[in-house]
Amino acid sequence: MDLTIHNTFLPHNDNDASLAFYRDILGFEVRNDVEWNGLHWLTVGPPDQPGTSIVLYPPAAQPGMTDEERRTVGEMMAKGTFASINLATKDLDDTFGRLQAGDAEVVQEPTDQPWGIRDAAFRDPAGSTIRIFEVK
Repeated sequence: MDLTIHNTFLPHNDNDASLAFYRDILGFEVRNDVEWNGLHWLTVGPPDQPGTSIVLYPPAAQPGMTDEERRTVGEMMAKGTFASINLATKDLDDTFGRLQAGDAEVVQEPTDQPWGIRDAAFRDPAGSTIRIFEVK
């Protein structure tokens, strides 16, 4: 099988805040900005990886969700327990400094984990955890 990761989905509830975080702080390019049927989603990704994207979608876009489920998702997003993604960088300290300077919400400063990884974590404007691993 020849499979690659094309995109992943993270919820968002504020287009402007999401653009400011993913485009202006993380440096991702905006690949798609779509308004359709009362919904608005964005597709972003690293400029040097055109085949890999993050789709930032409004939770209300999921078909079949009840109002109660939407409320639950909203509560989980507010607590930062609904969604996460792992990114990688060659220089965690530099990346951490740039994110911190951009006023990203720090969850965990760069840490050497007992399982051999060095990582840090932030929250995006919707509460999703963005964990960044250092890869050499």
